[in-house]
Amino acid sequence: MADEVVVLRNPGAGKGRHRGSLPSVLERLAAAGRPVRVLEAGSAAEAEAACRQAVAEGAGALVAIGGDGTVHLAQQAVAGTGVPLGVIPAGTGNDFATSAGLPVDLFAAADAVAAALRDGRTRSLDLARLTTPDGQTRWFGAVLAAGFDAIVNERGNRMRWPRGPIRYDIAVLLELARLRARRYTVTVDGESRELDAVLLAVGNTSRYGGGMRICPDADPTDGLLDMVWAEPVSRATLVRIKPRVYSGTHITHPKVRSLRARSITLATDDIVCYADGERICPLPVTIEAVPGAVTLLA
Repeated sequence: MADEVVVLRNPGAGKGRHRGSLPSVLERLAAAGRPVRVLEAGSAAEAEAACRQAVAEGAGALVAIGGDGTVHLAQQAVAGTGVPLGVIPAGTGNDFATSAGLPVDLFAAADAVAAALRDGRTRSLDLARLTTPDGQTRWFGAVLAAGFDAIVNERGNRMRWPRGPIRYDIAVLLELARLRARRYTVTVDGESRELDAVLLAVGNTSRYGGGMRICPDADPTDGLLDMVWAEPVSRATLVRIKPRVYSGTHITHPKVRSLRARSITLATDDIVCYADGERICPLPVTIEAVPGAVTLLA
């Protein structure tokens, strides 16, 4: 098992456009000269459990083929263990891979992971560890959304019609119509304050939502989290700020603020937070930067 490379794949990632590429990817991974095994799972919960079991049984490496959600599942198993993680982006956003400077082409990424396996080449990156009020923990590698974008995700995920990404566009319009600032209690490295915000995110890396650089200065090697928020603004101003998030220039807007910290606790009413694009839980949550929590094959 110590030499075995265990692969978690999401056939539906990226709208299934890489579904037929798995044999070629596995062939490239096998070029590292180590046994390769693909995990079988019928749901996200089963996939996470399979990853945890493989790591517990002594897998030599875990490789995630998919988007940010697949990488998120794999991180739950390898965080803090030293078991190397390979990332082969196959999703629509691939924000963690992009922020971490990994190849985003499917086959180039597979070749890079194989070369790292063959040469024993790794590097360490920070992860964020999130703790819920009942003591449950989750890890995330990219960004946690806890403001307008989280509210839009929650509405979009509840909608049964229309199908596809357009429902999130509709959710944006519906939530813009009822836009209001929320009062947050934020504890930053042990010091509490209250702030009003319409948009709020905490980043280990810079990107979320398929390329939006919401925390443009976040560095996953500095042992710190970046929190970015927009103070109360009108609908029109938020609509003007949002496109600037793709380039990261929103950070210069006079209504946008940021800070860095090792630990951040967020509390407010009626917001469910999302991390790496995955639904986590209603606030409050505590987030801590954990230096070197993941070992990447790179």
